[in-house]
Amino acid sequence: MQTFIYFLIFIGTFFFMEFMAWFVHKYVMHGFMWYFHKDHHQPEPGWFEKNDAFFLIFAVPSFLLLLFGFLNGNHYLSSVGFGIMAYGAGYFLIHDIIIHQRFKLFTRSDNVYIRAIRWAHKMHHKHIGKHDGESFGMLIVNKKYWQKVKADLKRKKESVGR
Repeated sequence: MQTFIYFLIFIGTFFFMEFMAWFVHKYVMHGFMWYFHKDHHQPEPGWFEKNDAFFLIFAVPSFLLLLFGFLNGNHYLSSVGFGIMAYGAGYFLIHDIIIHQRFKLFTRSDNVYIRAIRWAHKMHHKHIGKHDGESFGMLIVNKKYWQKVKADLKRKKESVGR
């Protein structure tokens, strides 16, 4: 039973991190720390961005929770640390690999979810300034992006069928 509670904490933390990522992205990255996030919207030469430093905002707490959890035998802390770490890994996969193609792995997909998150992120990046943004989350996509992607796929299917 205790293992199940640790698992629920892990899963709950993972999903809570979507809210945290949205909040930090909207109010911190597009707020008082815009200096570090600006090069993500207004690309500069080079592979790395100042924006890449934001991984520390989430990696340090995850590392500390894992460290203290293991050192003190506190599996509750470790579960939270693993949940944050799993979200970070998911964020890297979705944001850096699938959306921004920093590694050319999943370059083409007709998956509705993948296309919806890509479209939502594209709409986020159409705003090159710090204000008037939209779609600050990563995993949860607004219904309007799902509808647009489904309509596009339907039109594509109809045009092929002619």
